[in-house]
Amino acid sequence: MRRSTTLLTTALAGVAAALTLAAPTAVATAPTGSVRAAGPGQVCFWTEAGQHGQAWCYAPPGYAEAENGTQRHAYSFDSRVDGTVYAISYGPGSGCLYREIRKDDYDENWEAWATKFDGVSDNKMGCEAG
Repeated sequence: MRRSTTLLTTALAGVAAALTLAAPTAVATAPTGSVRAAGPGQVCFWTEAGQHGQAWCYAPPGYAEAENGTQRHAYSFDSRVDGTVYAISYGPGSGCLYREIRKDDYDENWEAWATKFDGVSDNKMGCEAG
C-alpha cells in the first residue's frame, strides 16, 4: 500500500508542476503614475497635475469623503457625471465651502482647490461657494 501511495503522490506532483508551467501569470499592479480616465457617470481626482498619481473616482448620489491620497491633495480632476457635482471643503470651525463641477469639466492643474478638497457630493450640503 505504501508503494501505491508514493506513486500516486509522485504522479499528482508531476501533474501540478505541468499545470503550473502551462498557466499564464497575471499581474494585478498598475505602473506608478498611470492615468485612470473618468468613466461615464464619474468624476475622478488625481494626486498630481495632468491626471497623474493616485486616482479616486466618485459617482453620485450622496456625499463621499475623498480617498486614495486625494483628500487635501487633488491636483487635477475630470468629470463625466451627467449633471453637476460639488467639491466640498471643510474649513476650521463648522463652515464649509463648495466648488461646482459640471459635466465635461476638468482641470489639469487644480491649484486653487488642491489642498482644500475633502470630498464630493451631488448637492451643496449647505456650504457656501468658495
